[in-house]
Amino acid sequence: MIGRLRGTLLEKHPPRLLVDCQGVGYEVEASMTTIWALPDPGQEVTLHTTLIVREDAHLLFGFATLAERRLFQSLLKVNGVGARMALTILSGIQPEDFVVCIQRGDTARLTSLPGIGKKTAERLLVEMRDRVADWASVEGVSISLPSEAPPTDAVADAVSGLIALGYKPQEASRLVHAVDATGKTSEALIREVLRSLAR
Repeated sequence: MIGRLRGTLLEKHPPRLLVDCQGVGYEVEASMTTIWALPDPGQEVTLHTTLIVREDAHLLFGFATLAERRLFQSLLKVNGVGARMALTILSGIQPEDFVVCIQRGDTARLTSLPGIGKKTAERLLVEMRDRVADWASVEGVSISLPSEAPPTDAVADAVSGLIALGYKPQEASRLVHAVDATGKTSEALIREVLRSLAR
């Protein structure tokens, strides 16, 4: 089991990262929350990871904080929630805010997340209530958000990132083009789209 990676961040193409650990490049999938918290490529990063082994693939998921990884692992235990949906949830809401939603029974906030319908939201409320009861004891790792120079293909990368999070291509394109892309990175564009949907 791979529980943590520390190395040089080589690439950021949401939701995928490439991290060089002493000559070995690990492909890691991450939520947008984690991707926003990471520094520019070329700098050292530390990720808390979860390895999922399937018949056709070994998938490595990385998280900026222990709290986010713990929530990801808890979400995987919910009936009907797979790794992709768990990443989508974590991309649209902070772990602490998710816990508040569960504690308050806020289905409206949950259904505002992409791919989460009313039935799934209700299932999350029922199955996650006991699992988040001791959330206050979880300690996260805070990471400062660095400034980034916007890539030339930020819009295309943002659309690809939303598609990877479960949006249909046409919908992803429409959502990205509905926000002001001037001077923004792909991560910033995706964050703005997700925030607009949560209002």
